[in-house]
Amino acid sequence: MVLNRRRFLASCALAGATLALPDPGAAATSELPEPEVSDNGLFAQPWFLDSFMELNDDLTEASKDGKFLAVLFEQRGCPYCRELHQVNFAKKDVRNYLDAHFKVIQLDMWGSREVTDFDGKAMPEKDIAIRWGVNFTPTMVFFPNDPAAAKGKTGKQVEIARMPGYFKPFHFLSMLEYVREGKNTKQHFQRFLQDKFKKLEAEGKTPTVW
Repeated sequence: MVLNRRRFLASCALAGATLALPDPGAAATSELPEPEVSDNGLFAQPWFLDSFMELNDDLTEASKDGKFLAVLFEQRGCPYCRELHQVNFAKKDVRNYLDAHFKVIQLDMWGSREVTDFDGKAMPEKDIAIRWGVNFTPTMVFFPNDPAAAKGKTGKQVEIARMPGYFKPFHFLSMLEYVREGKNTKQHFQRFLQDKFKKLEAEGKTPTVW
């Protein structure tokens, strides 16, 4: 069940979550360290997968390690991409969960590096973004940890979940759990998120969305 932006907004409403988007200027003026920037103008993380952009090979590598493959689309000057790196990726629980269960490839939505899709067709990053229907950044697309499931298919056909835009840390981690636990095959993300809020409420806990 692939999550789109409309479904995500509905999930927040169902779960009683705050829908306020981050202030694009907040990251730039906060005391948090500025993320490092690569030569292509995208924010960098040393733990991103060093890929040859052959997605079948990357999916196979992730599967052998018992992990899921995720492709993260970003673009130069994107304030919400900065927020993702400066806030979400700076949180230990998020980083630890990513390290344990995912391999992440970063792509430039307007980039020219050649990427080979799961069906064997090679094209620039920007064309992969169009082919997969990626319209804004950051967008993270998740794939099954079974290479056979991707054989002969495009990324759009084989994806199992998608984060369409910036998710606050709580929702970001919840999506990682949703994918890793295989709940994407059983229920929509909004229901998963609603159930998680109810469980925390029953335990007398108030989640910190940020």
